[in-house]
Amino acid sequence: MAYHPIASDDDASGVGVARNYAWIVFALTFGLLISDYMSRQVLNAVFPMLKGEWALSDSQLGMLSGIVALMVGLLTFPLSLLADRFGRVKSLALMALLWSLATLGCAVAQDYQQMFIARFMVGVGEAAYGSVGIAVVISVFPKHMRATLASAFMAGGMFGSVLGMALGGAIAAKLGWRWSFAGMALFGLLLALLYPLIVKEARIAPQRAAQLANKAAATVKRPLSTLCSSRSVIAAYIGSGLQLFVGGTVIVWMPSYLNRYYHMATDKAGGVAAIIVLCSGAGMILCGMLSDRLCHHSPERKVALAIAFCLGSCLLLSAAFACPPGPLQLVLIGLGMLIAAGTTGPAGAMVANLTHYSVHGTAFATLTLANNLLGLAPGPFITGKVSDMIGLHAAFQLVPLVSIGAAAVFFYAKCHYPKDIARLAGERDNDSVREAVLEEKV
Repeated sequence: MAYHPIASDDDASGVGVARNYAWIVFALTFGLLISDYMSRQVLNAVFPMLKGEWALSDSQLGMLSGIVALMVGLLTFPLSLLADRFGRVKSLALMALLWSLATLGCAVAQDYQQMFIARFMVGVGEAAYGSVGIAVVISVFPKHMRATLASAFMAGGMFGSVLGMALGGAIAAKLGWRWSFAGMALFGLLLALLYPLIVKEARIAPQRAAQLANKAAATVKRPLSTLCSSRSVIAAYIGSGLQLFVGGTVIVWMPSYLNRYYHMATDKAGGVAAIIVLCSGAGMILCGMLSDRLCHHSPERKVALAIAFCLGSCLLLSAAFACPPGPLQLVLIGLGMLIAAGTTGPAGAMVANLTHYSVHGTAFATLTLANNLLGLAPGPFITGKVSDMIGLHAAFQLVPLVSIGAAAVFFYAKCHYPKDIARLAGERDNDSVREAVLEEKV
């Protein structure tokens, strides 16, 4: 559930943009991000109602959730490239318009097939918003604020998830599940119409475009093959995706679990599930800060911490679902989710350290692709399939075991990490020499 800039680290940004206007751009872009995740996660809050009204299996419900993550994973690259070509502001507004109309389509769906098509279109609309949205935000702020902005943007996804489940559950309990989707859609449509009226491409365009174009001939570009040039970076992609299989699955199915085994009404189940999502979001940030603090002088320790987060979440969540429903179980679930997404920070740092700086944007998009295709998309669907056979509680007992596989993959990365880092450092030194020579010629 981690988002990354698609602009290079060398780009200048925020030059000539008024501070007040920059914060307005951030607020509107952040608001659309919240709408993005509200539209995506409101479905989870109304799972019980859909299951009862349409007699759906858990695998069908899981597919309704997983199809959005699948589309995000598959379409992030091409849609981000199109946004860069045709204008980011215009693209963001069109994305928001599409996912909001698709969410409205969910509200009027008459059967499972219509709902599936609507959810498919939600995924298409949301596919590139994370990468393009953060690119817009960092273009209007100074370079030294990028880490803070990226963290805030990542947290926005969690806030949107919380609001989507909590508000969706409350609205469904009062007005029915269709109004839950309609409410999220109307919020998104309002922002989608407002956004291009206030945020203008000319005011946020990079100020050094001409200068960068003049230097293009002197730029040494690494081939895209460097994205997968080491065993460690491939393991980082896979390990991150497998670990998000666990956290993403628990988030999607928790409202249904609370409804079935705690006999909570839809609104209360959505509220309690939202608290668990907040635990995951807080843990994502805290674990990332812990990794930076403990591994400042020893970056390879981040890999060891990723292994610890995987095994710790496996232990806590396995203990939680071995317990009968009750306060102790909820506490253990909260603690397990606190560290379940903790690998996001270390995995991102590994990818940044193991890939050439000229392809960092593409490297992070590759990480997002792995997170969706290995974790967020298949997790809910596979768990739904297993739940149809043995029940949701038994399925939840199996889900944490995937963290053992993630830990094994990170251990493999740890074995090769120092050698891969040293090799990349040597390549960077050679590139620096070549760039210096080319600049002298230019």
